[in-house]
Order: sequence, then structure tokens, then C-alpha cells
Amino acid sequence: MAQAKTEEFTAKQNKAATMLKALGHPARIAIVEYLIKCDNCVCGDIVDRLPLAQATVSQHLKALKEAGIIQGTVEGTSVCYCIDEKAIHFLKAYFVSLADRVGGHKPDRCGVPAIKPKIKLSEIQSQTSCCSPGSGCC
Repeated sequence: MAQAKTEEFTAKQNKAATMLKALGHPARIAIVEYLIKCDNCVCGDIVDRLPLAQATVSQHLKALKEAGIIQGTVEGTSVCYCIDEKAIHFLKAYFVSLADRVGGHKPDRCGVPAIKPKIKLSEIQSQTSCCSPGSGCC
């Protein structure tokens, strides 16, 4: 049986990808920001905060919930949503870890020197095979 491509990656990479995909829409970012600001579960206020129809907001909430970014509990005839703090802390830790690894002062990253030395025009002309000093082609 063929192996799914996602199985080739770590659990953390898959989890981060799932969450980031869910956060890939500005309405979902707005929902997350609103829920963080409220600092408690919200039932009906989310639709009032967004310039979207109820059905569209419900689809965004569903995507965020399936990704594990928010939690939803049924209370009577409505669903109350709140941030899953563990998910937010996971994303923060994941990206802090990535950021800490960036700029490790490797002398030759991706084949490009970290700091380009300043070279005078005459040095460039003398290093170029098509141009000789004084030829005017450079």
C-alpha cells in the first residue's frame, strides 16, 4: 500500500502545517484574535464581529476547531468557542524554535556568503574575463 506523503514528515511538522493551513484566511485570524481578546468562551458574538454571513463564519469556526486551534462546547441551542491555549503555545514554541535557528552565522548559507565583502569596481573588472581594465565594457 502506498504511504501518504504526510507520513514522511514529523508529527510536529504535520501538526504545525494543519494549524497554519487553518489560519490561512484573514477571517480565521480575526476569529482567533477576537477569542484571545475576550479571554473566555464566546457563543453568538463572533458573527456580529465579522462582515460575513452566519454560514461562512460557521465554516471558518469548523476549520479552526478541526485543526485544534479552538474548542467548542454546546450550551443549549448554541456553541460556545474559546481558544485552545495548548495549540497557541505549541505554535509559539515551534516558531520560536525556528527563529532561534535562523541566522546561525553560517559562513556559506545556501551558497551565498552571509556578509558580502565590499569590492571596488576595479577589482570586479579585473576578475571578469570579458572585461579588461580600461576596455569600457563594464
